[in-house]
Amino acid sequence: MNDLAAAAQGAKTAFDQSRAAVETAIKLERDRHDAWRAGMQALEISRRALAAHERQLAETRAEASALDEGQRRVEQDLSDGRERLAIVKADLTSLAADDELKVEIAGLRELLNEERALYSEARAIHDGLEREARARAERLDAIAAEARQWNERQQRAERQIATLEQRLGETRALLEELRALPAALEERRVKLMSIFHQAEHDRRNAADLLAEGENAVRAADQALRRAQEQLSQSREAHARLGARLESARDRHDHMVRRIGELLHCSPEEVLSNAGIDPAKLPDADDLERKLVALREDRERLGGVNLRAEDEAEEVAKQLDGLTKERDDLIQAIAKLRAGVGALNREGRQRLLDAFGTVNANFSSLFTTLFGGGKAELQLIESEDPLEAGLEILAHPPGKKPTVLSLLSGGEQALTALSLIFAVFLTNPSPICVLDEVDAPLDDHNVERFCNLLAAMLDRTETRFLIITHHPLTMARMNRLFGVTMMERGVSQLVSVDLETAERMREAG
Repeated sequence: MNDLAAAAQGAKTAFDQSRAAVETAIKLERDRHDAWRAGMQALEISRRALAAHERQLAETRAEASALDEGQRRVEQDLSDGRERLAIVKADLTSLAADDELKVEIAGLRELLNEERALYSEARAIHDGLEREARARAERLDAIAAEARQWNERQQRAERQIATLEQRLGETRALLEELRALPAALEERRVKLMSIFHQAEHDRRNAADLLAEGENAVRAADQALRRAQEQLSQSREAHARLGARLESARDRHDHMVRRIGELLHCSPEEVLSNAGIDPAKLPDADDLERKLVALREDRERLGGVNLRAEDEAEEVAKQLDGLTKERDDLIQAIAKLRAGVGALNREGRQRLLDAFGTVNANFSSLFTTLFGGGKAELQLIESEDPLEAGLEILAHPPGKKPTVLSLLSGGEQALTALSLIFAVFLTNPSPICVLDEVDAPLDDHNVERFCNLLAAMLDRTETRFLIITHHPLTMARMNRLFGVTMMERGVSQLVSVDLETAERMREAG
């Protein structure tokens, strides 16, 4: 049954995986078809662009041909002008200069300059057209290469489409097979569920029978234990009664012998010889009980203590000593309580005085660091200052008064610095180490922090050792210490005295 359930679960998993594979293949085919369509559109755009460039190239070539023809004419005119100029110069050398010749020469020079300008302009146009033609030819080559790439991509896309169509056919065939599988699995599941229900019914019946049998076994065990306990008790009672019977027999024989020795008669003749009526004798059981009670009372009393009076005197002396010690302890406790009270009063007074001083310094430094606002310290949770907690209430500029935990990271850092420096102002120490306290601060607040450090140096004799990566803080320090590793595994300490460096720079 477990194998059939596992097979059904595996078949369902395979069906889900096949369905996911089919959906993935269909999606992949759709994406490839979209890519092929986009490639065909890009290829068509490239073809149209190639045709437009070819037309433009033909027009450019026609313009270049016309310009070449104009250039040839200009060069021919220039050559004719040069020949005419040479002829004129020859005539000038052979003939005397006159005004008409000067006018003609001036006209020829103007014509030559105009021809040169036209030639230069035509040359520039020709060069520009040649550059444009080369650029268009390169562009046409690039378009042709791109068209070949698109053709290759189209061929690859067609081959891939064919592969995907084949895979789609195989997937559809597999899907058809898998579509018939749920019905078979459902039929098999129904049979398995019927078998499972029958097995579950049989299991419940067997479990009921097993529970009944176990209950019967437990009841029999309990009855057996009770019988064994009763048997054990009976055996013990029988043994006790046997021992008592044997003891009674021994005592009876002993008493018979004693009566015979002392009274010289049998036990039955004792009452009659003594003149005692048997009906007036007390009950033997009552006498036995009284005897047992008297024996127990005697055992509880124990032996007689002959040193009881001496021990009583010793206990009285010890009691007197303990009483004196108790009185001394009570007096010492009273003195200690009075001393503790005096110490607590003095401690409260000193704490309140120090708290007031620190609170005033904290409020002043907070206003300095934040450029406004206010802050205060409050004792909470108890009226006794020695048992009260401490809470910081800060009111930065532009914000509502709030506790320290609701401030931003930079505001918390500035508030904590205000409190630390307020304590230092109240009770300065020789040295103070600050480890990257300026990390959450921006440049403006770092400048305020450095200004506060300078003010602290003026007001106290505390020397501050600051660990920082901020360039503004390092620039305001008197001396810098850096650790560098020139060689692997070997650290070296580097020190720079900024004050000495500044004095040397000013002197230079």
